[in-house]
Amino acid sequence: MFDKFGSTAQFQDRTVVLTGGAGFLGFYLTQFLLGLKSQGIRLRKLVLLDRFLFGEPEWIMTARNEHAELEVHTYDVANDDLGSCGSAASADYVLHMASIASPTYYRQHPLETIKANVYGLERLLNYYKQSDTLRGLLFFSSSEVYGSPSADAIPTPETYLGHVPCTGPRACYDESKRLGETLCYVYATSFGLPVRIVRPFNVFGPGMRPEDRRLPADFARNVLQGEDIVIYSDGRPSRTFCYIADAIPGILKVLTHSAFDTFNIGMDAEELSVAGLASIYAEAGKELTGYRGVIRMEQAADRDYLTDNPQRRCPDLTKARKVLSYAPDISVHDGVRRYLSFLQDAAGVRL
Repeated sequence: MFDKFGSTAQFQDRTVVLTGGAGFLGFYLTQFLLGLKSQGIRLRKLVLLDRFLFGEPEWIMTARNEHAELEVHTYDVANDDLGSCGSAASADYVLHMASIASPTYYRQHPLETIKANVYGLERLLNYYKQSDTLRGLLFFSSSEVYGSPSADAIPTPETYLGHVPCTGPRACYDESKRLGETLCYVYATSFGLPVRIVRPFNVFGPGMRPEDRRLPADFARNVLQGEDIVIYSDGRPSRTFCYIADAIPGILKVLTHSAFDTFNIGMDAEELSVAGLASIYAEAGKELTGYRGVIRMEQAADRDYLTDNPQRRCPDLTKARKVLSYAPDISVHDGVRRYLSFLQDAAGVRL
């Protein structure tokens, strides 16, 4: 995975801050960045900031004991003072990931979602506006900024302006990500902040909790608990899915890019229906665990489960391939097997 990123030397003796560091992406980014030591690259500090709504994960407790360069702070990005968070004040790189990303949960907590993506981001931008060390601040936007693209906009390029409802159960996430991008543009152009924007597309893998309630996690939980795989739709909505080991090098390439810009990061092959993805999980489960469940379709108890749910999602990666030399190559079949194997393995981290 390290050679997919390219020049890791730019992280030598740097301080990197991850907001939302205890989450799915924070888990894998932490493994990558601390793992740079195997390449002869040592960070000055890696600072994880998180509210720890689900408690402090065991992997963070373990990493604290094994890596002296790791700092961990309980921090609410929308309300707390960043100046009290140790080495965060002298950050070289900041990745702002502190947001609820699962539709089930952000619909339950719409105001918290808006605050993290807008007010929290603004607080970070204002704080680092005065920094003389900052080399890059990455805002994690989302493919959801495109809404439900028309057929002629699939695959979807960064230039597509979106088809997004500004009211409704998903708007708190979609529209706060869009406004977050506007804030990034304003601070980059008005104050010269080294801000970049990444739009991840359906990333999954180690670090994504089985209770996450996004599709890859739901299917993984079904398989590992020996339950039937349940689809709460007609199974026809389609997505491409990107395994986390392909996404992380792309994300870091955006972070270290030389100018303000926005990039899709994901996988552009194997656009699968929900039913097709379920079949891959069932097949991998049978291979790995002897899984015997069947795939069933039911109506969700949550009446808003499918409201404004995009029918298709597939990124146009032309720009990322050309400008960043981004080249994802892990198939969804292989990714699902790796993810299920990771969840089976309670002994440690498998990258």
